[in-house]
Amino acid sequence: MCRSIKPLFNFDPPVTDEEVRAAALQFVRKISGSTKSSKVNQASFEAAVDDITLASKRLIGSLKTAAQPRQR
Repeated sequence: MCRSIKPLFNFDPPVTDEEVRAAALQFVRKISGSTKSSKVNQASFEAAVDDITLASKRLIGSLKTAAQPRQR
């Protein structure tokens, strides 16, 4: 797992859309093996970040816990 991706669930205040997108970007960078996409792969790279951002937001929104929110 990429060490720069932090847990995003159950925080007070809740994570922002920008934080979720940053985590998605780090994930795509990790699995693609590059920190920046080439021009020919830019659309695929951005589409993957968008898809993972949406899936992550859906996951975070559906999770339940009885634990107290963590402080940042």
